[in-house]
Amino acid sequence: MVHAHLGSTQTSVVRLRQCNSCFTPRMRAAVARRAFRVSNAASTSAKQAVQDDQVELGKTGIKVNSLAIGAWQWGDKSFWGYDTYGGYGEDEIRKAYQGIVDSGLNFVDTAEVYGFGKSEKYLGDFQGKTNTSVKIATKFAPVPWRFTSDAPVKALKGSLDRLNQKSVDLYQIHWPGFPVINSWANDAFCQGLIKCHQQGLAKAVGVSNYSVNRLQRANGIMKDSGVPLASDQVQFSLLYRKHEKEGLLAKAKELGVSVIAYSPLAQGLLTGKYTAGGSKPGGPRTAIFSDDKLEKLQPLVGLMKDIGSGHGGKTPAQVAINWVMCKGAIPIVGSKSYEHAQSAAGALGWRLSPDQISALDAASDSLQIAVGLPFENW
Repeated sequence: MVHAHLGSTQTSVVRLRQCNSCFTPRMRAAVARRAFRVSNAASTSAKQAVQDDQVELGKTGIKVNSLAIGAWQWGDKSFWGYDTYGGYGEDEIRKAYQGIVDSGLNFVDTAEVYGFGKSEKYLGDFQGKTNTSVKIATKFAPVPWRFTSDAPVKALKGSLDRLNQKSVDLYQIHWPGFPVINSWANDAFCQGLIKCHQQGLAKAVGVSNYSVNRLQRANGIMKDSGVPLASDQVQFSLLYRKHEKEGLLAKAKELGVSVIAYSPLAQGLLTGKYTAGGSKPGGPRTAIFSDDKLEKLQPLVGLMKDIGSGHGGKTPAQVAINWVMCKGAIPIVGSKSYEHAQSAAGALGWRLSPDQISALDAASDSLQIAVGLPFENW
């Protein structure tokens, strides 16, 4: 219906240009209004499709978009080059937040360590200044000097101050405790999550970078308290399928725990924007984009382009993100511009076919070139 209207409107516009004198100002204005209404209707329909594409966080009853927007880049200088070599600053991330709202996205993942608190502060400020709200996930950093069940509670209160919120939708342990130093406190951290939930500071609680064994233990602690473990956030992409192959995704599904996938684009390798011999991102990410890796990726990128063209011109990035969703995980897509947010939204409202998923599985099997973090083995 929309396409038919668009076609007739475009024809009218062409005729208007060919015979401008044949139309009165009132008639020309009517054509313009019609074109605006059709465009607005298409935009509204796309936004609704994004809003309707939702999943439940674990067994909590909390519904969120099937993908989250990641705010690691918001204020981070060391890795992403905020306000330095990265070529973006507060104005760009403010527009990124507006892009989130405009596209119908409703789930943002941040952490107290992102930008040393700036990410949370920006998110809180943007919500307040625009009188809008999104569902927020943030994270507790189990640094060596934290080792009690009260530490997550105190940290969350600090996060809530920066976010200007009374509670968050999801509070996560960012990684297991450091080996020898405070890994013995992991159970206490889980008890801290329970306290956060019981005190009404967090509507749901989860973990991050937890192996199968750690996930099972944390889930057992939560289950005994009557507080469901909502999620485990791990690295997962076409180029890093360790957790799929080692059974974490299957175990999480069995336990009713959502898998939230960070780096679904492998820090940008799966966007299709970079080629051997071409320009590379600056900062620490430069090393990731070796010509050798980029050459090896070309067949996979080509396949993603072909698949995307069959879904109305979806980009390789949108195909890679959709693949993660088809595997039952919630991808976190970084956004530092309005366009990034809009592009992320384009991964929602449709799904790859089983044959396309299988083709991507086969094409990526020998391309496990993304590097995992040491947290996963603690």
